[in-house]
Amino acid sequence: MVFFNGSSYRPFLLSGFPGLEDSHPVISILFCVLYLIALIGNITILVVIKVEESLHTPMYLFLSMLAASDLGLCAATLPTLLKLFWFNVREIDFDACLIQMFFIHVFSLMESGILLTMAFDRYVAISNPLRYTMILTNSTIAKIGVGLLLRAVAVILPGPFLIKRLTFCKANVLSHSYCLHPDIIKLSCSDHRINSIYGLIIILITFGMDSVLILLSYLKILITVLGIASQEERFKALNTCVSHICAVLLVYVPMLGVSIIHRFGKHVPPVVHIIMGYIYLLIPPVLNPVVYCVKTQAIRVLHLLRPTKISSTIS
Repeated sequence: MVFFNGSSYRPFLLSGFPGLEDSHPVISILFCVLYLIALIGNITILVVIKVEESLHTPMYLFLSMLAASDLGLCAATLPTLLKLFWFNVREIDFDACLIQMFFIHVFSLMESGILLTMAFDRYVAISNPLRYTMILTNSTIAKIGVGLLLRAVAVILPGPFLIKRLTFCKANVLSHSYCLHPDIIKLSCSDHRINSIYGLIIILITFGMDSVLILLSYLKILITVLGIASQEERFKALNTCVSHICAVLLVYVPMLGVSIIHRFGKHVPPVVHIIMGYIYLLIPPVLNPVVYCVKTQAIRVLHLLRPTKISSTIS
């Protein structure tokens, strides 16, 4: 990113809710509450997992990665959102916009990859519980985390460079209070088909492939569970996957909605684009901690106040 020279580009203008500019300070209260929930929830997960040695297991280590990526997503979007809604500062430098876009998409892609590894974690735990910790050792988990980061950076890095090739004329108003790849390229007055094809390919080989592999993992899990004789044991095994399934839906449903609207929703009212954009970036970081704190006994704040060691797992 340091090699970019955006001196020949005009700043972009961020957008909140058109027509409701006078209400932006009030609307910002809602966003502040959501961000506060996301920050407190994900930081709590990280602290509890770090403090409690009994939680240094594959499932919780992957959960800590998910919490870290959610925090990164919040950190990438919060500055420009507050700058717009609190101080009505709409301008964002071209290079700063590309940097924000880069980190937003990197953390989003990291989240998708982590959800895939969590699906694999559940499959191993259910199909081969005796070798669970032998297969997913701390070293293996660390390598997976580094691999997911490198994958995200490698596939997103060409995006800013490709955007640098585009020509931007009069249109410079973004649809959101942050920078997204589809939102930026549609403002170009030059041919951006390469950028559109690149974006589509990235979605297919990352989010698309991840979602297919997650689905296959759960098909394997279902086949394994159906082979268990006891109905109570079946229910207990499937119950360990509920939180992860909710997390997958929280990420993929909004992401799919945003992708469809950006590509095929030209006649959809602008407010729908805006709301879906906020849902896509805010809902997973806000609700993931809630889902896991409610479902998983060991991630409750109450345990921080207890001297006893946490020994419970998924209820």
